[in-house]
Amino acid sequence: MNVEIQIPDDVFKSGNDNISRDILEAVAAEGFRSNQLTTEQVRRLLGLESRFEVHEFLAKRGIPWVNYSVEDARRESDKLRKLLGK
Repeated sequence: MNVEIQIPDDVFKSGNDNISRDILEAVAAEGFRSNQLTTEQVRRLLGLESRFEVHEFLAKRGIPWVNYSVEDARRESDKLRKLLGK
């Protein structure tokens, strides 16, 4: 699918020749942050070679790529204790 957006010329007269890439990266970052895109979808959208490049991309923007909460850790810890009989 192709998506086209119209941006007035005077909005981006900042001399940024790579504005389309910047917008694409902003969409990918926000899509991941809002759980609308997966790591794999971000990789494909940006044409990155590996998930590690996606992790680097997200890290540079302060976006944690692991969606793992304290509650997730507690739940797994409880399961492990039960399995180990402790």
